[in-house]
Amino acid sequence: MKTNVYIDGLNLYYRAVQGTPYKWLDIVKLVQKRYHQNTIRKIKYFTSVVQSRSDDPGKPVRQQIYLRALRTFSQIEIIEGKFQTNKVRLPLASPPHNTVEVLRTEEKSSDVNLAVHLLNDAYKKDYEVAIVVSNDSDLLEAIRIVTQDLNLKVGVVFPTGAIDPHTGTRHIVRKSRDLQKYATFIGEIRLGGLSRSQLPNTLKDAKGTFHKPPEWQ
Repeated sequence: MKTNVYIDGLNLYYRAVQGTPYKWLDIVKLVQKRYHQNTIRKIKYFTSVVQSRSDDPGKPVRQQIYLRALRTFSQIEIIEGKFQTNKVRLPLASPPHNTVEVLRTEEKSSDVNLAVHLLNDAYKKDYEVAIVVSNDSDLLEAIRIVTQDLNLKVGVVFPTGAIDPHTGTRHIVRKSRDLQKYATFIGEIRLGGLSRSQLPNTLKDAKGTFHKPPEWQ
């Protein structure tokens, strides 16, 4: 069946990839291996450009190298949101009634962009089956409209298996019951699938040859 894939890139990273040796992920191979009976037409990858941090100044560079790798695939379209940082005042746990001003950084637009593309493509009859890779319950209404009102199939694939880089323990991922309620079928991304779906260490595009980030070797 004619299939489009919609990937929440940051959800995939923080819930499945973080802390593993599988960050150089070939998402085309990952999807095609799992859904080989489907005709994968498009893969839309939704993300935001990360910011440099004092403890990890090379993070934005690694992300851009990875996005460059994804752009070597003709069927992948990258849709970027943004991060927004605001000053907010929050209460302290102790002592009570005291507050402190902090900087809060929030990722904006990716879930909205994914929902809009999922719905727009459905109305255009661009797919018969949609596969959504996310655990974000904010996508509930978009998935409900596609499956119940438009009578198209939507599979939800939950990212799992990420490892806390500070403690070395695996994150416990609770699959969104809301998304399961309206999904036509569900699945998981596990470490085995990630390990079998890695890009070659060296890639080439119109700009020349580039390599997997050394921190990911």
